[in-house]
Amino acid sequence: MLILQIAIILIASKIAGSLSVRLGQPSVLGKLLIGIVLGPSVLGLVTESETLAEFSQIGVILLMFIAGLETDMDEFKRTGKASTFVGFGGIIVPLVLGYLMGMLLNLTTMESWFLGLLLSATSVSISVQALKEMNQLKTPEGTTILGAAVIDDVVVIIALAFLMSFSGGDVNLTMVIVKKVLFFAGAILVGWKIVPWFMRKFSSMKVTESVVSSALIICFVIAYFAEYTGVAAIIGAYIAGVAISVTDYKHEVFEKIENIGYSLFVPIFFTSIGITAEFSGITEHIGLIVILSVIAILTKLIGASVGAKLAGFGWNSSLGIGAAMVSRGEVALIIAAIGLESNLLSQDMFAVIVVVVLVTTIVTPPMMKLFFKSNKQKDANVV
Repeated sequence: MLILQIAIILIASKIAGSLSVRLGQPSVLGKLLIGIVLGPSVLGLVTESETLAEFSQIGVILLMFIAGLETDMDEFKRTGKASTFVGFGGIIVPLVLGYLMGMLLNLTTMESWFLGLLLSATSVSISVQALKEMNQLKTPEGTTILGAAVIDDVVVIIALAFLMSFSGGDVNLTMVIVKKVLFFAGAILVGWKIVPWFMRKFSSMKVTESVVSSALIICFVIAYFAEYTGVAAIIGAYIAGVAISVTDYKHEVFEKIENIGYSLFVPIFFTSIGITAEFSGITEHIGLIVILSVIAILTKLIGASVGAKLAGFGWNSSLGIGAAMVSRGEVALIIAAIGLESNLLSQDMFAVIVVVVLVTTIVTPPMMKLFFKSNKQKDANVV
């Protein structure tokens, strides 16, 4: 059954992606929407399973690994200030307005802060694909978005640990911070010293595809330790890609990993987002879903855009950057699950948040297309 489901996903995602491009939208939008159609909510041709979820996880890890391979380190250093402004702007505005919304919904103070923190999360895995399709990944805007995502992930997770420690959760805040510091310090050291050495040694083995295998080993190991220390696995995969991008093996690894990822795992990841969507019983909360979706979209868009503008970007580029930060993705779902387990989120609110996360994910690619297209047209008019 799994083999047939994978075949259905690959056929449908490629056709839907192509149709989306023909309609002037990024192909990733079609892949997300076709997942909803294939899933239990509509046709029921593909059902959620643990194996499919693992394939999807590999897909998003490879997607972020490829993004790391394409990162220009010189550009990354130059956009450090912009990434910081975008990252914190995209956290502060959703955090404050999410808290105020929680108070209006008569949630407790802790529950309101948790809602704000949940809305502050960002997952740029969808944005990365849209950036690639628009040839924006290697631009200052693309590099700023990736840097801001790293900052957002670290700050939000530390803030979550801080909140959990105050709400009576069994969380050692000091240990949470220490583990993250150790991860990033270790990742930098490994990327600087061990990755080049490992690539040289492993790739010299007289076996097939030793270079690609060594790159995948590095990617998966760093992604695992990122997740183990509370940093998202996608951030670890991105760091692994950056580490290999400064070696002589960059082009060979990029070409072959892109073939592996985009032929199988990445389409499954995009489509699985729609497949896992659950719409039963949400009609009674439709008003709340609409309100929270609007807040989730506007707060990230405004906060991150203002941060980008303060860092020196024009308004079209700033809005494009803000749009790329809108998707909450798997990071928000993980935080929501923690909230449900810790009684900071009710079962009904959890169901609402899942739909809101899906909405933010679906609207991100067309919003990015709109703003980055406007930016290109403006540049063309200037020329």
